[in-house]
Amino acid sequence: MRVWIDQDLCTGDGLCVDHCPDAFVQLEDGIAYVAERGVALNDPGSSGSLAIVEQRNRLAVVQAAEVCPGECIFIEIDDEELVGEFAAGKANDPISVQ
Repeated sequence: MRVWIDQDLCTGDGLCVDHCPDAFVQLEDGIAYVAERGVALNDPGSSGSLAIVEQRNRLAVVQAAEVCPGECIFIEIDDEELVGEFAAGKANDPISVQ
């Protein structure tokens, strides 16, 4: 799973940081950015702002996307991840993404 933020849509409320401070940070400009290994990826609009989400943070990242008032958090899920979840019997977990 990977996540990125469209900074043009970000309202700066910081709910994503509240939900998952390991994956999101809010910089001096008041806008949220994704983080990977504690480093903010602040290159808006490029592949440099696409963060890999650690397994332990996946649910929190999805929840952050669901509550985001700017609807600016985008999640990408690899097909291989979905296949692995079906094989492990986790595909029926109730997670929805808008």
